[in-house]
Amino acid sequence: MFQDVFLPRFIHDLIEIYQVSGFHQVSYQHFIMFFIAFFFLYLGFSKKFESLLLIPIGFGIIAGNIPIPEGMKIGIYEEGSVLNYLYFGVRTGVYPALIFLGIGAMTDFSTLLANPKLLLLGAAAQFGIFITLTGALALGFTPQEAGAIGIIGGADGPTSIFLTSKLAPHLLGIVAIAAYSYTALIPVIQPPIMKLLTTREERRIRMKPSRNVSQREKIIFPIVGTIVCCFVSPGALVLLGMLFFGNLLKECGVAERLAATARTSLLDIVTIILGFSVGASTQAVHWVKLTDHTVNRGFLTPYSLQIFFLGAVSFAIATASGVIFAKIMNLFLPPDGKINPLIGAAGVSAVPGSARVVQHVGHEDDPHNYLLMHAMAPNVAGVIGSAITAGILLSKFATH
Repeated sequence: MFQDVFLPRFIHDLIEIYQVSGFHQVSYQHFIMFFIAFFFLYLGFSKKFESLLLIPIGFGIIAGNIPIPEGMKIGIYEEGSVLNYLYFGVRTGVYPALIFLGIGAMTDFSTLLANPKLLLLGAAAQFGIFITLTGALALGFTPQEAGAIGIIGGADGPTSIFLTSKLAPHLLGIVAIAAYSYTALIPVIQPPIMKLLTTREERRIRMKPSRNVSQREKIIFPIVGTIVCCFVSPGALVLLGMLFFGNLLKECGVAERLAATARTSLLDIVTIILGFSVGASTQAVHWVKLTDHTVNRGFLTPYSLQIFFLGAVSFAIATASGVIFAKIMNLFLPPDGKINPLIGAAGVSAVPGSARVVQHVGHEDDPHNYLLMHAMAPNVAGVIGSAITAGILLSKFATH
């Protein structure tokens, strides 16, 4: 009699446990997302491509795609869950602002101050953003969505996250993953474009050493930069304000403890949480309620593939624009003041990854040509340029 009562009850309990487990809800989409996560982890572990970002993102993708029954308040999009609280800093733009503070505290603007005309290369690289924005509009994306997609070309993950959180929050996951993916793949994507658009003679151009920049100039620059840039683009105040504030802490000479904290502990903590949260937000299927209907804005949709494609186009055009503009500048510069066109590719704001790629490509044709410090000028200019562009897009589309 005991067996007649206990065994059916035991079996019933096992069935209930199975029904609330991930095994009951798993689908092939989840395994595809796991494969994508493994690919990100592989790039971080083996290839060492932006490991500090790709490893948290890759593991976050795994965590975000564990099948969870509704109502448990565990999922990243469920109000009141721990993951949702961690994601708060992504969807509100808090994490990007803190990352810009840390970047500012570790950035040396000396090369840009020593050769201000290289600021134009950082501006030229933003051309890809507006071309891609136009293409996204032609494909039927809303202006807000097109702005969020176009900013991927800046190769600046925090800026992409900040702008997308304001214009198209439902695209946060896919835009963030696209932006960080192309940033990590800079060593793969940029060199073919750079070599295609330049001759061997151009790649062997040696630039004159930069002049020494005084400490006074370094202190004045972040103050004046904040005022000028934010008057031009008030929407960039959060990002550029934090960037220049961090740089002022570094250069003023009396706040080294604050600068050290911003560029080490704080930056590392925010990077970990941001990467994990962004990864966890990329779910295979995610239903979003728009104005008059509900759509799937999950990672595995043709919609997402279009965004990835447009992001690649934006990044490629941004790289090409910087190189081509450098070649145009050389038409008006004296023979002893020519710019190596390769440094134009560093106009995207992937600091310092893009500058390192410039050094590597230039080193292949001339092992004694040192372009890294020269490339840092358009590289940091690209950070400023992408933030200004994001501010302009925010001002244009956020109120419409």
